[in-house]
Amino acid sequence: MPETAGPVTELASQYVSQVTKDLEENVREQERVTADIAALQERLAALQHDHGILLNMQQALGIAAPAAGAVVPAPRGKSGGARRTDTKKPAPKKPAAKKSAAGKAAAGKPATGKPATKKAPAEPAQSSQPTQPSQPTQPTLVELVRRYLAEQNEPRSAAEVAEALGRTYPERAVQTKVVRTTLENLVARNGAHRSKQGSSVFYTVAAEPAPETAEKAEGADPAE
Repeated sequence: MPETAGPVTELASQYVSQVTKDLEENVREQERVTADIAALQERLAALQHDHGILLNMQQALGIAAPAAGAVVPAPRGKSGGARRTDTKKPAPKKPAAKKSAAGKAAAGKPATGKPATKKAPAEPAQSSQPTQPSQPTQPTLVELVRRYLAEQNEPRSAAEVAEALGRTYPERAVQTKVVRTTLENLVARNGAHRSKQGSSVFYTVAAEPAPETAEKAEGADPAE
């Protein structure tokens, strides 16, 4: 008995140690699987929540719901699962409608009728645009200067004359240099008088010159 008791005790201790290790491994595996299941359940709950939100958005937007025959695929197993075969059959094609013999005959016959008579081209209407009246001739710069001086009660300088005419006739772009030249031409032909006060020169209108003198003054107008 003492000799057999030793090997039995040693073998039992080995079994106990192996069983203890297996139990610990089993517990760890259960914990791992439980954690995986919890994660999958959490993922499934999130997907179901998103699915409900998408359905509500689909109804709010008025999008047509998927066909009734559509089936949500079942989760695959470890082996990949069997593929779902499509049960829908293609719709049979409708035969093309045959044309009736009467329609073919009607299509083959040329259209009868009198040929359309060609209309003579219409003569182009003569444009009867009214002649535009000729624009009245504008007074020359010589006339404007002489008229302005005649309306003044005191002598005026070339700058004052140019400024006054520029305000009255802005479209003519009266320049002081041109007005001074015109005044000097009038003075040379006795159409105006020149007086000097200090360093300034002033002009006054003279008596109406003879017709020949007026024509010469207007012909020498540099602005024309």
